[in-house]
This record gives sequence, structure tokens and C-alpha cells, in this order.
Amino acid sequence: MHVDPAKAGFDPDRLERITTHLERNYIQPGKIAGCQVAVSRHGQPAYFRSFGNADREREQPVADDTIFRIYSMSKPITSVALMTLYEQGHFQLNDPVHRFIPEWRNQRVWVSGDGDSMETREPNPPMTMRHVLSHGGGLTYGATNHPVDKAYRREGVARGEGETLQTFVEKLANVPLRYQPGEHWMYSYSTDVCGYLVEAISGRPFDEYLRETIFEPLGMNDTSFFVAPEKAHRFAANYQRGADKSMKLIDDPKTSTYLAKPSFLSGGGGLTSTTADYLRFCEMLRRGGELDGARILGPRTLRLMTKNHLLGNRDLTEMAIGAFSETANEGVGFGLGFAVTLSEVTAGTLGEGDYYWGGAASTIFWVDPAEDLSVVFMTQLMPSATFNFRGQLKQIIYSSIVS
Repeated sequence: MHVDPAKAGFDPDRLERITTHLERNYIQPGKIAGCQVAVSRHGQPAYFRSFGNADREREQPVADDTIFRIYSMSKPITSVALMTLYEQGHFQLNDPVHRFIPEWRNQRVWVSGDGDSMETREPNPPMTMRHVLSHGGGLTYGATNHPVDKAYRREGVARGEGETLQTFVEKLANVPLRYQPGEHWMYSYSTDVCGYLVEAISGRPFDEYLRETIFEPLGMNDTSFFVAPEKAHRFAANYQRGADKSMKLIDDPKTSTYLAKPSFLSGGGGLTSTTADYLRFCEMLRRGGELDGARILGPRTLRLMTKNHLLGNRDLTEMAIGAFSETANEGVGFGLGFAVTLSEVTAGTLGEGDYYWGGAASTIFWVDPAEDLSVVFMTQLMPSATFNFRGQLKQIIYSSIVS
């Protein structure tokens, strides 16, 4: 990738601070094995650099085409896929989800109690397509000791091998919603449900719909739910930071479950991709839904997706429950598949109006319409809250823009 920071409006020396920062603070001390950064403005690549190792144990360096687990950076792709069906007139945002998942017609909302003594009531309103696209429908990740999450575990709601999108939504029909739809925001299985909705509405397997509607038109040839045998040598290792600050291998690329197609196609967290592929997805977003003649969405649909859909235009400090997410809450809203920076002052970060998300292995991206900017950062370190790569890179990148 040929880069020209000056042509993109950056001071080259200031932008090179990315290199110094990552090498000094993360690669040399061994806090991460390796990473990759791409910055593009006005469609002009300004920075693309690889650092360290994709596979520390085998001393295999990060290459231009290294394949990463993007986990929850799958969510914006799934949301875009569902909204392509919205554009075809298949649903309205305020339609109830049970229109497409009949088993959900009798959903209940938790009020109090646990197990057999649980008290529930009817949802008012029922969960809508807007709610499921914006994590506002009452679903959870089933990971705490809350009575609703215990019900998830009793019903076996999970994304493991042997599960399918169909069996997944059928099991979800048997657990109550955590809260009344629209009243709160909670990071959840919602986008996995969106993946099922793509299948149910289109009548095509989810992975095929993604490939035909997004990946092939955009030339995202390395983005998939599994790593094909001929590409396995390009797959990065995944690590976890321990309590003692050591870095432990948790998924060896030579034996990873990602080397075979899974039964459960997780639109919420199952994709693998490359920096170059994901940058093409971001560039499509930046350009209003089109890239190199391939139009995925209309620009007005994309503007709708990147508005704040939280009740009363509130931010996540007022709406979010639960501690787990891929964003800070202050000055941040949520659209249809993306977090949105509502206020630089409240958020304490540059980039008001940008939209973004991240993944469990510390990958991040953002698109800033005002600055005409796309940024992708890839690494493989869990959990994602270990280091604030987004905040640090934002400071360096925005302070390097000079024209």
C-alpha cells in the first residue's frame, strides 16, 4: 500500500509518532506480540505499518496480509448486511422482531425473582428491528449472575459448535428480556440475532449473503468465518494478558478452531479479516456506501445508521447497564451497528461525529465523516480493555492533521 501522508493532509513527522509510540510502549516491552495500523484520509492512504510478530512462538512477523480474528468488528458488517434488506423494503425499523421470528411473539420481560419464582410481564413495546440493531431490545450476553442470565444458561443459549442460528433464536425465545425494549442499552447477542434475520429475510445462508452482498463487491477476499487451508500460514496467534501482566498464547493458529467452518455463523463476533479488507469496508462507509463502483448502501441509509438511536438522544452514561462493552460511555451514543461520538468535550476525545467499534482481541476501527478519515488497528490480545489503543491513536492521528 503506497502511502503519502502530506497528500492526505497530515504532517508526516507528526504522524510517524504512531511508530514511535507503538514500538516503545508495546512492542519492545512485549506487551503485545504485534500489530498493524492503517490510516487513510480523502481516500489517500497516509500510514500503513506492521509491527512485531503475528506468531510469537514461531517468530513469524506481522505481514501486509496477516489474517486476524476481528470478533465484534463483525457487528458493523452484519448490521450493514441487514440494512441492505431494509433498503429493499423488507422491513421497517419499528417493525417487531417477532414478525420474522414467530417464536418470539410471546416474549416476556423480567420484573423480579429468580428461577421458578421469576415474575415477568409483557414487553411494551415489543422488541423492534431498531432495538435489535442498536442493543436496546433487552437481550444480554448471559454472562452474569442476574436471574435473566441464569435463564440463558439453563436454556443453553450459547454460540458454540453444534449450535446454529436457527436453534440459537429458538432457545432465546424461552428466556425473558432483561428490561423493557428501548428503556436501556446493553451489549448483547443482538447482532447474532441480526445474522439470523439476514438469513430469515433473504432466504439465503448468512455467510453466502455476506459474501455475495458485501465481500465480493468490495474485494474483501480474505474476510470469512474461517481461514481456508491455503491461507492458514497467514493466520495470527491470539494471546491473553494475565493478572501478572504476562502474555499467554490462547489460540495457536496451527490448531485453531477457526481453521474449519463453524456450525454457528456469529454475526456478532465470528469473522476473520485483514487490515486491508477491513479498510475497504471502512472506505465504503466513508464514501457513503460505495467503493470502486460497488454500491452496498445508499448514503441516506448510512446517515440514518450513524445517528444516535438511543431514547431521547441520550448518551450511554444514561442508558447503558452492564459493565461489558467495546466503548466508553461518556459523550457516546449508539446507532444501528456503531457507537457514535456525540461530544468531544464530554467524551474527552477528538473526533466528534465519528462512528466506530472494536473487537475482543483489541482490534479497533473508526470512520470520521467530518475529517473524511478511516482508521483500522489490528492486534490479537484479549481482553480488549487492557490498553486504550483507540484513545492513544486518536490523539496522535488528529494532532497530525494540518490541512
